[in-house]
Amino acid sequence: MKITWLGHSAFCIETSKAKILLDPFLSYNASFSGQDIKDVSAGITHILLTHGHGDHVGDTVALAKETGAVVLANADLAAWLGSKGVAKIEMGNTGGTIALGSFSATFTNALHSSAQITEDGVSHALGNANGLMLHFDDEASILAMGDTDIFSDMALINELHQPDIGFVPVGDRFTMGGAVAALACRRYFNFKTAIPCHYGTFPIIDQTAEKFVAGMDGSKTDVKAIRPSESLSI
Repeated sequence: MKITWLGHSAFCIETSKAKILLDPFLSYNASFSGQDIKDVSAGITHILLTHGHGDHVGDTVALAKETGAVVLANADLAAWLGSKGVAKIEMGNTGGTIALGSFSATFTNALHSSAQITEDGVSHALGNANGLMLHFDDEASILAMGDTDIFSDMALINELHQPDIGFVPVGDRFTMGGAVAALACRRYFNFKTAIPCHYGTFPIIDQTAEKFVAGMDGSKTDVKAIRPSESLSI
């Protein structure tokens, strides 16, 4: 498995059977600067969305139309994307699991909001925010926490799914900050690898993952604070 952080909460996950974009906020993502959307999106099979905010939905509509990738999202967001011309949609909701060929995606809980303001100035609710638990046939499992604060039922997510890898938001203001994110990982999960995200994109959120890295010092989890465009082979 190859995991590439594209900046903010956008990731590319490549296996022998799938190429997945998670929360593909690329075009207006300062952290994505210098990377090539065409290179990143070439051959994608799936686009997975944790929630409906613009910095997560990002380029989904255009990429889905260009590539024919299957888009997975919560039911409300999926219906909205369908109205925008996205043809291949898998919709679900919190607690549900969807089989997607060589892997499955389960919608887990997250503490956040989910909406977009359209051109007419109207705010549209786009379902609940979620995390996504990904189980692969022959690869490590991944929990993309989505945008969230800490909550005690994270322990149940770990009990049910035992994720190997965590994509952990650490930027504060809109998600938990680095110190709290470290507490969440140490108290509720047994990640082999944790990759911090949702930082450094905008001036009003934390610019580094230093608080998370410091909070995880001495844990058994291997923290990989990689740079945008950098990849890990796991």
